[in-house]
Amino acid sequence: MVWKFLHGVVPAMTTAVFACAVIGCSSMPHRTPAQRAADVDLADRVQAALLADPNIYARHIDVSVNRGVVHLGGYVWEDEDFRTARLDAASVPGATSVVTDMELMRGGLAGTGR
Repeated sequence: MVWKFLHGVVPAMTTAVFACAVIGCSSMPHRTPAQRAADVDLADRVQAALLADPNIYARHIDVSVNRGVVHLGGYVWEDEDFRTARLDAASVPGATSVVTDMELMRGGLAGTGR
């Protein structure tokens, strides 16, 4: 009789614990309107800094910000562009850190007269 009870309860409890862990770990606190506005402002300033730098072709770099953490996505043409984009983003006041998730597209600017 105890075996039947444990056989039904253990899987149910395991599932419940797993579901609570997934929900608890996946949800971050909501950002306030002021935090969202600050992140949008920072993203705009980072994008402007990237586009103003003559040493990098930044039209294909996507910028997003979450609580001051700058995320760079999209793609770049040269290895050096990774470092340049990261330094440009980090130099903007308000950026607490930079996460780089860009891809390298070799030979993409060949013959375009950068």
